Amino acid sequence: MNVKDITNILKNSSGDDVRLISRAFDFAVKGHEGQKRFSGDPYFVHPYETAKTLARLQLDAVTIAAGLLHDVCEQNSDISEKELKKEFGDEIVFLVSGVSRLGSLKYQGAKRHAESLRKMFLAMTKDVRVVLIRLADRLHNMSTLQYVPKEKQKRIAFETLEIYAPLANRLGMGEIKGKLEDYAFPYTHPGDYKKIMELMEETLEEKQKNLAKVKYKLKSALEKNGIKYIKADSRVKHAYSLFKKLQKKDINMDIDKIYDLIAMRVIVKTTEDCYKAMGIIHKIWRPLPGRIKDYIALPKPNGYQSLHTTVFAVGGNITEIQIRTEKMHEEAEYGIAAHWAYAESGKPKKVASFKTNLAWVDQLVEWQKNVSKSKDFLEELKIDFFNDRVFCFTPKGDVIDLPVGAAVIDFAYTIHSDIGDRAIGAMVNKKFVSLDSVLSNGDIVEIKIDKNKKPNLEAFKYAKTSMAKKRIKSAAKKINFSEKFKHNI
Repeated sequence: MNVKDITNILKNSSGDDVRLISRAFDFAVKGHEGQKRFSGDPYFVHPYETAKTLARLQLDAVTIAAGLLHDVCEQNSDISEKELKKEFGDEIVFLVSGVSRLGSLKYQGAKRHAESLRKMFLAMTKDVRVVLIRLADRLHNMSTLQYVPKEKQKRIAFETLEIYAPLANRLGMGEIKGKLEDYAFPYTHPGDYKKIMELMEETLEEKQKNLAKVKYKLKSALEKNGIKYIKADSRVKHAYSLFKKLQKKDINMDIDKIYDLIAMRVIVKTTEDCYKAMGIIHKIWRPLPGRIKDYIALPKPNGYQSLHTTVFAVGGNITEIQIRTEKMHEEAEYGIAAHWAYAESGKPKKVASFKTNLAWVDQLVEWQKNVSKSKDFLEELKIDFFNDRVFCFTPKGDVIDLPVGAAVIDFAYTIHSDIGDRAIGAMVNKKFVSLDSVLSNGDIVEIKIDKNKKPNLEAFKYAKTSMAKKRIKSAAKKINFSEKFKHNI
C-alpha cells in the first residue's frame, strides 16, 4: 500500500493536494498500527480502500484525506478530535466527525437505525461529502462481508440493499449502486443469486460474440459518417438488477426477454453527435417499436442522461445500444460526485455548484420532521424517496418526481396541499382521468379542482406517497366520517 496508488488516480491534483493526502496517509497508518480486521488484514486496508474509491470519483483532496482518517479516532482512543483538528483543520474534522456519527448507531435495531438515517440526511444538506465518504466506506465493507460473523452478514446486507444502494442511485452513482447490490445479493437471496449466476453463465458467452460483431460494424459506420467517437464498448448488467427485472410480470424469469443483459455503449464528443449516431444506427438496423428512450432531452430524476435504442442487430439478435457524451458517462457512473470533479484550473468546484441537484434532500429533511415512528420512517422512506421513480410534468413543463405506482392524487398533493384537498380529477395527456389513475413516466398532468369541494377521504385507499396520506388523515380528523372509513385508515 502506497500513497501514490491514491494520488496517481487524480487527474488534476496540485502539490498541496498530494502533500495533504500524504500527511493523512501517514497519520492513519500510525493511528491504526497493530489493529486488525475480521479478515486478518491490517485495519489500515479499510481507510486506504475507502480513499481509493473517493479518488476514483475524482473528489477533492480534503475529502480523500478525510476518507483516510475517517476511523482513526473511533479505532484509537489515544487520538482525539482536538488532536486531529490541530493536525488537519476544521474542515477535515467536520467530515470525519460527520462520518463517525453516521456509523455510531449501525446494527442496533430499527429505532437506532432510523435515527442514524435521519442524521445522514441532515448531514447531506450541510455537506454531501460526508455521505460520499460513508458510501465509499460501505462499499469496501461489503466487499469483505464474508469475513464478518455470520449472524451479522444478512442484517448488514439487507441494510445495504434497502438503504445504501438506493441512496447511491438517488445520487446518480450508478456504478456504486450496482456494486453495493451485487455484494449484498448472495447474502439476502442466496438461492436466487445462484440461479441468476447460472443463467448469466449460460447466456453471456453467445451474447458477447454477437456484440463483438455489432461493435465492429457500428464503429465502421460511425467513422464513415464522420462521427468521432471516444470509445465503443459493452457493459454487462449487474446481477441484482437482472434479478429484479426478471421478476417483472411481462418477463416472468425469461432471460431471453432481457435485451440489455449486455448493452453496447457508445461515447461520442457532443450532444449533437449522440443524435447523429442514433440516426446512423437506425439506418443499419431496425429499431424495436417503443424501445427508443431520450434521456438527454428528458433526464431521469437522478440526472442520468443518455440515448437508448434497442435494435434487431447482427443475425437478428436484439441488442440495446446506449449513446452519450463523456460528461454524461461520468455523471452516469459517478452521479453527484462528478459535479465535484476538478475543473480544468485544477481547483475543485464548491458545494454550491451542485447544491441545486440536492433539492430532493431538502424535501426529505422537511418530510422526516413529520415522521415520528421508526417503523413508519423506514417504510415510508423506501416508498417516498428510494423506490423506482416516474417523472411527470405540469402543463408549464415543471418536472414532478414521484414513486412508481403514484396516482393523480399524489401528484396533486405534491403540487400543494390545497390542490390535493380540492382535486376532482385531472387531464393526463389531454384526457380526463380520475384521482386514482396511476401515472406513467412522461405524463403531462393538469389537476382539475373545485374550490368548494371537501377533501376526498376515500383517496387514502389509493394514495401512494406519505405526503398525500398524511394530508388526507389530517383532513379526516376535521370532518365527520363513518366508522367504516376509520377502519380503512
